[in-house]
Amino acid sequence: MACEAKRPKVDNDASLQNFLRWCDCVNLVLSKKVQVCKGGVVADYGMVAQEDIGEGEVLFTIPRSALLHQGTTHVAALLEQEKDSLESTSGWVPLLLALLYEYTTTQSKWKPYLSLWTDFKMLDHPMFCFQEPQEEDDDEDDEEDPPNPPMMVPMADMLNHVSKHNANLEFTPDSLKMVCVRPIKKGEEVFNTYGQMANWQLLHMYGFTQTHSDNDADTADIPVINLYKAATKEPDGDQQLLAEMWELLRDKEAFVFGKDSCFTHTELHSVLKVLCMSREEFLEFKNNDGWEDDEDEDETIFQVFSNDGLLELKSKWRRLIHEAARLTVMGYPNLDEDRVLMEDQASLERLSRRQRNALKVRYGQKSILDKVMELTKS
Repeated sequence: MACEAKRPKVDNDASLQNFLRWCDCVNLVLSKKVQVCKGGVVADYGMVAQEDIGEGEVLFTIPRSALLHQGTTHVAALLEQEKDSLESTSGWVPLLLALLYEYTTTQSKWKPYLSLWTDFKMLDHPMFCFQEPQEEDDDEDDEEDPPNPPMMVPMADMLNHVSKHNANLEFTPDSLKMVCVRPIKKGEEVFNTYGQMANWQLLHMYGFTQTHSDNDADTADIPVINLYKAATKEPDGDQQLLAEMWELLRDKEAFVFGKDSCFTHTELHSVLKVLCMSREEFLEFKNNDGWEDDEDEDETIFQVFSNDGLLELKSKWRRLIHEAARLTVMGYPNLDEDRVLMEDQASLERLSRRQRNALKVRYGQKSILDKVMELTKS
């Protein structure tokens, strides 16, 4: 690098030291109260408080010129020239091409940053990116603007994620700042948030999971077909009528339950109403092309399908949800066996990383479904 190091060595990792020198060169300012080092709880690296940190303190500031995206890469002009052929709903294609170029060229401005990454052949390692939030505006035309493209944010991706995070990334016109959102004690790890994500989402997008007890955003799905199957088991069910209902409902998405409520409460409410209709009510429903959405009822419906609300549901609705949850659980290994495995540290350590992640995902989902069954049992 053209500039000299401005900070003392705090870790024996040569790649990390090279990255920290690069941070000084690009004017990325890191607070003296934190240290980047090996040993993060999720990935290879993490950030640890060297002193007590108060709410509102800035942990580091990243100038926008240090961000890596389609507008800052060395091939920005080529990407702009070919932008029509690179369009996608996600907006990821230009960024991925920029990353491929910057990662493979020895002349990349971001080489010290990219050198921290595990080799791309290691598919278990996640690639972390941010998407800048849209600014709110009263101009209706702005609603049609495409979202800002994803970008790579050096230093921010050194922080690991937990749902109960203690730091958050703030965007300003000139820079991005990682700000402490609740007090951090000396020796504690600094955690960012990647958003409210269930374990299956964290694994899919970033390659890691949290324990179920630590992830407040964990979820479990109940497929709509299991609710239909539950209805067909009712002793007074009209099988022909239910088959007609299924033709109408089969394209519905799965119902998503969290730790405290059903997130897709409006959809669950609608499907339960249909499955419990008489033939006359169903014919009228089809003739009227369903119900009009009533936004005023949404909060009430949310309460109906909260954990407290499930206890008070009408008996048939409770039976249907209970049986649908039971049918879903049958597709998983035994919950008690997984619970024993989760609590046995020696057994956990014998599992591969992939096996541990799979265990955490399914254990969390089964725990939520087990709770739903408990709340809806007769």
